[in-house]
Amino acid sequence: MIEFERTFLAKYLPEDLSKSMSKEIIDIYIPRISIHPTLRIRRIGSKFEITKKYLLNNDKSQQRELTIPLTEDEFDDLKLIGKRVRKLRFYYPLNGKFAEIDVFQDMLKGLILVEFEFNSEKEMKNFEIPDFCLAEVTSEEFIAGGKLAGKSFLDLHKQLEKFEYQRLLVPNKL
Repeated sequence: MIEFERTFLAKYLPEDLSKSMSKEIIDIYIPRISIHPTLRIRRIGSKFEITKKYLLNNDKSQQRELTIPLTEDEFDDLKLIGKRVRKLRFYYPLNGKFAEIDVFQDMLKGLILVEFEFNSEKEMKNFEIPDFCLAEVTSEEFIAGGKLAGKSFLDLHKQLEKFEYQRLLVPNKL
C-alpha cells in the first residue's frame, strides 16, 4: 500500500476535540540500537500489528507500508526489544477527512502532531491547512516515529524552536 500523508505541529487543539473518538497507541520501534528504526510494532486499542515503512522516491510524504496483524502474545514478546512511544490519537472529523491528532504522553508530553492521509498525490498537494496547525513537519526527520521513540520533549527543544512551537499541555479531561 502507498501512503500519502502530511504531518503538522499543532498550534492549539480544536475546542470540540473531546467529542472525537480516540484510542491509546503504544508504538515500539526496533531495532533499539538504530538511530531511525523503520520496523514498528503497535498496539492500538485491542489490535496488534507489525509495520515496515519504505520511502518512495526519497519523498517523506509518500511511503510504502507493509502491515501484518499480530497476536497479543507476539506483541508482548516483541515489545521487550524496542524503543517506546505512547500517545492518545484523536480522530477529528474535518471537511470529509479525519485529522489524526496525536497527543504524546510520558516523556514527550507537550508534543502534539496532526496528520492527514490522502487518496492521491493530487489530493495531498491541494490540501488546505487548517488553522489549528502551526507548521508542516512532514519532511522533518526528527519528528518521525522511530526518531521520537525513547526521547523526551526536552530532547526536541532545539528542533521545535525553529518552528516557534510552544509546548501544549492538555487538560486531563481529554
